[in-house]
Amino acid sequence: MRLIINLFFFLAVFLFSCRGPESSKTVDVESKSVKKSFKPIDRDLGAIKREGKLTAIVDNSSTGMFLYRGEPLGFEYELISKYAEYTGLDLEFKIARSIEEGFELINKGDGDILAHNLTVTKERKEKIGFTNSHYHIRQVLIQRKPEKWRDMKLHEIDEVLIRSVIDLIGKEVYVRKHSAFGSRLRNLSDEIGGEILVVEDFEDLETESIIELVADGTIEYTVADENLAKLIAKKHPILDVKTPVSFPQQIAWGVRDNADSLKLSINTWLKQIKRGSEYNSLYNKYFKASTSRAREVLKSDFFSNTGDKISPYDSLIKIGADSVGWDWRLLAAQISRESRFDPKAKSWVGAKGLMQVMPKTAKSYGIKNLEDPYHSIKAGTMHIQWLQKKWKYLEDSVEREKFVLASYNVGDGHVRDAVKLAKKYGADPNVWDDNVEKYLLLKSQSKYYEDPVVQFGYCRGNEPVQYVKDILYRYGRYIQMGITDSTE
Repeated sequence: MRLIINLFFFLAVFLFSCRGPESSKTVDVESKSVKKSFKPIDRDLGAIKREGKLTAIVDNSSTGMFLYRGEPLGFEYELISKYAEYTGLDLEFKIARSIEEGFELINKGDGDILAHNLTVTKERKEKIGFTNSHYHIRQVLIQRKPEKWRDMKLHEIDEVLIRSVIDLIGKEVYVRKHSAFGSRLRNLSDEIGGEILVVEDFEDLETESIIELVADGTIEYTVADENLAKLIAKKHPILDVKTPVSFPQQIAWGVRDNADSLKLSINTWLKQIKRGSEYNSLYNKYFKASTSRAREVLKSDFFSNTGDKISPYDSLIKIGADSVGWDWRLLAAQISRESRFDPKAKSWVGAKGLMQVMPKTAKSYGIKNLEDPYHSIKAGTMHIQWLQKKWKYLEDSVEREKFVLASYNVGDGHVRDAVKLAKKYGADPNVWDDNVEKYLLLKSQSKYYEDPVVQFGYCRGNEPVQYVKDILYRYGRYIQMGITDSTE
């Protein structure tokens, strides 16, 4: 009997998807009225390249963008970063609280690519354009298994769960507002000839947060894309995600529907990256990770979606940051860059500990055990204090932080040489970006490192310049992901 019901369901879906234009006139009228409020600005790849910056709209989720042990991660985050590398553009991120907000940001020009796990629908095509699909995925029902499911046989579990979508008639299914899941369930109601009670109470909650409500028993049912559902089910084994509510659907990025050059560029790149193993490796990393690894990340205090910590050493970092007058998240970003929060880290030149201080430098501050997190942070912040005195004449605290960070990496002598070169060649010696950093980069060329004003000679300047950029990038992500600056 169950087989007959399921065959009926899939036949109904097929027939519904093949209906003519007259069957969707009401939807077309509604979506066209919506489209007027989503009229996009004229900004294509040429304008983006002239500005030199690509802005991606992402969501704060376990597949979009998140922090884990201080590192920005996420399938969409890594994928869009690879596209930015392909184009040679600097990449900026903005987080949208909802899909509708993402549409608005894209069309206003406050973002260029909506790098979400977006289902391509006819209604959404009235609001934005879509790239070629990244992959195809089904939508599935998320429900709780019985409390004692571990003691039950599989067929016994199946008997108490919804395995036919017809059994959803009269049931409340909670989904995020404006998601593709709501429209799918309403279409499904038509297909099965009975009303599914679609509850769209959530606008600011991400889909995975709604899944969590099913896991803790707050609500009975929700719907999600199968790859995300399986990922969250690894964290909560009590969740069942085996009942499909759709055929495979296209998942793609969103762009302005008049950004033809940008869309062509993305599609060309997607075709190229999918030829090799890079794309599949990235997909498998996030959606096919082992159950134990997924649980480790998703349940960690250092996973930004569920915890409020960057590292196991946040309390020590806050004390150290207070001693140098920095936002603790900036110091955390530096430690993340130096050692990835590994207290036993050791560089090829002999620097040790969380802040990668050289033993000789630590000894000058009276510190010996650099593998101890407290002593490593103390040695590192004492060295920062020493450097701050060197650059105390810089009135702008943000600029001073950049000079100090560069000096921490390469030594203040090389940075002072770059300041002298900046003065000589008419640049601003008190500004880092495009001024002093430019001449630190040029110190790898004989014309500049042999200049009479230079005292410390050759410098591989790309390393300290990238060091500063990387730390400030991480710092920006910490702020963006809602890590508080409180020192309490």
